[in-house]
Amino acid sequence: MKTYTHEELAKIIEKHQAWLDDQENGERANLSDANLRGANLSDANLRGANLSGANLSDANLRGANLSDANLRGANLSGASGNMREIKAIQADYWPVTYTSTHMQIGCQLHTLDEWWVFDDAAIRAMDSRALAWWGVWKPILQQIIAASPAVPYATDVKSEAA
Repeated sequence: MKTYTHEELAKIIEKHQAWLDDQENGERANLSDANLRGANLSDANLRGANLSGANLSDANLRGANLSDANLRGANLSGASGNMREIKAIQADYWPVTYTSTHMQIGCQLHTLDEWWVFDDAAIRAMDSRALAWWGVWKPILQQIIAASPAVPYATDVKSEAA
């Protein structure tokens, strides 16, 4: 997993903005499998960037534009969310981060559909405190997600050749 310095990351974001603006020196950001743990990406325009498999745990994504970004397999644990494609809340013991298709609770990342059908044994196997927590928080999380769903992200909206 590649780790970037603040300066390297700033340069990638700058080149990505140039790519978005169709400038000659522009380059689409490819941060797939990058270690972005704790990175400050607030207000970054990463529309259309490849963040698949990236570790975004504890990253500051407030105000970041992640529309059309590829977030498949990204670790969102503790990410502050941008409140569009990635939403985050603290729910007692564990941070909860969700997209339109997935939810990460602590270190457990599963699809929303999987979360809603896990039986007691599966939840209990995740952590000794998980079943009691899930009994309280499952209906609350369902209501929150229904009331404030994350915006779906799309991939392959702009080719690099464009």
